[in-house]
Amino acid sequence: MEVRRPISISDAVSRVMKYELNQAVDYVPLLESDLRFLAEDLLADHDVPPFNRAPYDGYAIRSEDTSQASLLNPATLKVVGDIGAGSLYRSELENGQAVRIMTGAKIPNQSDAVVMLEEIQTYDADTITIVRPHHHNENISFQGEDTKKDQVLINKGSIIHPGTVALLATFGYDIVPVYRKPRIGILATGSELLDVHEPLQPGKIRNSNAYTAASQVKRAGGIPVMYGKLPDELDACVDVVTDALQEVDAMITTGGASVGDFDLVPQLIERIDAKTLFNKVAMRPGSVTTVAEKDGQMIYGLSGNPGACYVGFELFVRPLIRKALGASALHLKRSKGVLDRDFPKPNPYTRLVRGVVHERDGVQYVEPSGLDKSSSVVALGEAEVFIVLPAGSKGYQRGEEVNLLNLQDQKGSKWPWDIPTVSYR
Repeated sequence: MEVRRPISISDAVSRVMKYELNQAVDYVPLLESDLRFLAEDLLADHDVPPFNRAPYDGYAIRSEDTSQASLLNPATLKVVGDIGAGSLYRSELENGQAVRIMTGAKIPNQSDAVVMLEEIQTYDADTITIVRPHHHNENISFQGEDTKKDQVLINKGSIIHPGTVALLATFGYDIVPVYRKPRIGILATGSELLDVHEPLQPGKIRNSNAYTAASQVKRAGGIPVMYGKLPDELDACVDVVTDALQEVDAMITTGGASVGDFDLVPQLIERIDAKTLFNKVAMRPGSVTTVAEKDGQMIYGLSGNPGACYVGFELFVRPLIRKALGASALHLKRSKGVLDRDFPKPNPYTRLVRGVVHERDGVQYVEPSGLDKSSSVVALGEAEVFIVLPAGSKGYQRGEEVNLLNLQDQKGSKWPWDIPTVSYR
């Protein structure tokens, strides 16, 4: 039986992050760029606004014509034209004249103010009456006040969302440079596994981990490549993994990672001449997570328990996918919360509890979701965060402040987390 020595979460993450997945760039149509990661800085190719323009519907005027305007001494101006959005008034605006103007239209020459429609005292087709002074540059959106040409609008590595799409369209990016999605192979091992569509049998369970991991890969920004399930047969697993490493950027196996007669991952790693980075982490769940590398490619041996598999992916697989996508904040977003329920379990290792958040008065209150066992699938369905409970405690009480790792957030955090570490050597 293999002897495993646990290392801290921080040490395990540090070892993984010394490596990287292949990074490449794709060029995709704008409508296909959502939720991809920019591979180049997004630059403004012109000023925004590109010219001085009207922010409201109204009348473009010369402010000096209203300098003495009042209720008792209204200024009457002659209307000499109108400007729709996208149209131009090509004549010079002279003293005593006004031009009807629509929102977004270019301010005519010699005009230095816009009177909003609701401020017009009286008007007809030929004249308007104004009863207060309007000042130089009043109600004008100026060229470049939003953005200057060549300004960096969004940095490469940023995820594309609807607001990003608005900018891409504004600046003519019909084809968008994005980082190529890394391909992550997924293989489930275990003689007890059934396909999802198969009816349950005594002693058997459905293969949920592979589908969970595939969904996590997609959420992280990668492409899952499914290699099905295999029984606990070493030769078959070696063949599949060896072939898969020619097709994918990294490989996940789920199941067969703990210490036992039918646990294949240690033997698999040895057979394919891979180097083990670690095979035990001081955390619950997922302490028997194994990570190895073969010619720079990562091989993850994640636990067969759903909760442990889930945790192992988020800590050790997700950040490498994000690194390949050029993101700057590679790890789960961290925040603070307050326990809303006692957690009496002792913690010899750092514990990552799947939890739900209830916000009250601006404070995040958290409690475990479902049954706190690594085999619980229901707890995963409800989980919004990991509640981080550091090692060395005899339990936690309601009202204590704790660290949270957000599972749904796309922005992320940089390492290190604010998690106390303990030496296990």
